[in-house]
Amino acid sequence: MTERSTVVNTARAGGPPPDRQPRRLWGLVAGASLISTGLAAYEIAPASVTPLVQESLGVDATAAGLLVGTMFGTAVVASVPIGIGLDRTNTRTAMAVAVLTLFVAGVWGWVAGRSGDFRSVVASRVLGGVAYVAVWNAGIDIVSRAVERDRRATAVGIFTASGPVGFALGQAVGPLIAARFGWPAIFLAFNGLALLGLVLFWPTSRGLGHSAGDAPSLSEFGAVLRDRHVWLVGGLGFLGYALYLFVNSWGGPYLTREMGLSVAVSGLLVSVFPAVGVLSRTSSGILSDRVFSGRRQPVVVGSFVVAAPLVFGFTRLQAIPVLVAVLLASGFAIQLTIGLSFSYVRELVDARVAATAVAFQTSVGLAGAFVAPIVGGAVVDTAGFDAAFLLAGVVAVSGVALGWLAPEPAT
Repeated sequence: MTERSTVVNTARAGGPPPDRQPRRLWGLVAGASLISTGLAAYEIAPASVTPLVQESLGVDATAAGLLVGTMFGTAVVASVPIGIGLDRTNTRTAMAVAVLTLFVAGVWGWVAGRSGDFRSVVASRVLGGVAYVAVWNAGIDIVSRAVERDRRATAVGIFTASGPVGFALGQAVGPLIAARFGWPAIFLAFNGLALLGLVLFWPTSRGLGHSAGDAPSLSEFGAVLRDRHVWLVGGLGFLGYALYLFVNSWGGPYLTREMGLSVAVSGLLVSVFPAVGVLSRTSSGILSDRVFSGRRQPVVVGSFVVAAPLVFGFTRLQAIPVLVAVLLASGFAIQLTIGLSFSYVRELVDARVAATAVAFQTSVGLAGAFVAPIVGGAVVDTAGFDAAFLLAGVVAVSGVALGWLAPEPAT
């Protein structure tokens, strides 16, 4: 791609040409990633202390799953409106507002948890869900516009790796925080990381926010939501996130209840499942950009092909080292799709509505994340862990079928 064509393509998105100062670019990616890491840790932390939450609040597994699923459910509803807003306003400012919102949600959840008010804890998680989806959509949008096409999937993959880093942090550190300060403290523990990220992100992102003068028309937004190819890639995100949240939410309780491990040890072991996403999500862009010459479909199909047998067989294994190996392998495979899908979907639409396409992908993908912990809890309550992991395996097989139908974006 020539410098002139890069400038023209970026101008269509209403922003400046891709930044050619590597230090500033990677400072931007690092700052955005730290913000997202703090939010992701806050998001998953209740899953790491599920038995403590159930005992303290007197709720069943389905209700406990709601503490994780609520944030994703909120994101499903809020993502597209927020994405449309990002295409009409400044993504840089949105990131700062989201960090402040996280602080409010964290304090609210801590107070509600200490008083035993389950409904108020859930309400605080709704507010946290708004902060989460604003950071996720704005981060992907601004990172995508800061780099050229041949490095875009790699840069976005690095940003999306903040999700598994945060999940691993929440899974591993959550039980330790709960043991020292009580489980409601998990809602306060990760805010400082998001603030540190904002300090790094703010100066390096100067000049990269959208201008309100470049607002797309309503018909352009509508075209995104009617695009069959956008829906196909959204479906892949739904299945990938459903698998990801199911294992994150119920892998730990399985190890505690069925394998006899402590909550702290189970959380530490399950943390390898999201943690390997640091490698996986970054690798997804490199594999697609370099190995498959920009093709996206081979990566997403391979993701589900590898994941399906690993998820199917999880509860049939008894050796802890083997279970950890399966968590690593399945976590790597599943997160290939998650890491790539956001670059994938924005390349299927006009650059002026790219943030809306990313928001749609977030909404559909997180619908899977919302459903999985709750449905998983219901299946565990009624039929046990074997049935729940069997259902997850069926989801993975469905991903293989959908991946075959997915299109390649035009270059």
